[in-house]
Amino acid sequence: MKKKADVFWIPQRRSVPTAFKLFTGSAWMALSRSLVEYSIWGWDNLPRTVLMYYSNFISSPEGYFHTVVCNAEEFKNTTVNHDLHYISWDNPPKQHPHYLTMDDLDRMIASDAPFARKFHADEPVLDRIDAELLSRRAGPDAPTPGGWCAGTRDNGSDPCSVVGNTSFLQPGRGAVRLQRLVTSLLSEEKFHPRQCK
Repeated sequence: MKKKADVFWIPQRRSVPTAFKLFTGSAWMALSRSLVEYSIWGWDNLPRTVLMYYSNFISSPEGYFHTVVCNAEEFKNTTVNHDLHYISWDNPPKQHPHYLTMDDLDRMIASDAPFARKFHADEPVLDRIDAELLSRRAGPDAPTPGGWCAGTRDNGSDPCSVVGNTSFLQPGRGAVRLQRLVTSLLSEEKFHPRQCK
């Protein structure tokens, strides 16, 4: 407490639980509605027990849901072990990933991941992603154009200034890359071998 640090360390150590097995992974995840309901209502008390165990961990988002999913019979075979992010780590990994730059753009695209991290705030590769991958040419505050944009780019105008059919979806190159990634993740050789062990 004298140091006014964000973390208060104590010398006591907790024993490893015997009622459930601990799992860890990325703090970035997509959760199904049924898993969220199970985590809130916890009809067999596992989510609450795990929450109490992780309540004083430094990075509980990197373990809580993973531990709940992999210890619950109805969910443990539903996991896809991927966080949909392109991240560049040291080998072996250190505490934080590399900051991505223009040198990483081709690898980011080739990964088929819809998200990437970590970037410096004014990194030029972000402008290139906006312009080339997201077609955001109207400025940084403009929406990413979609099939609902009914205008033209004549004389530099914003095609989204004219709203067409808002229900119209037109998958672009990013959707094709995402489909390729999801198909790969759900393939027989990647899906089951990478689930809770």
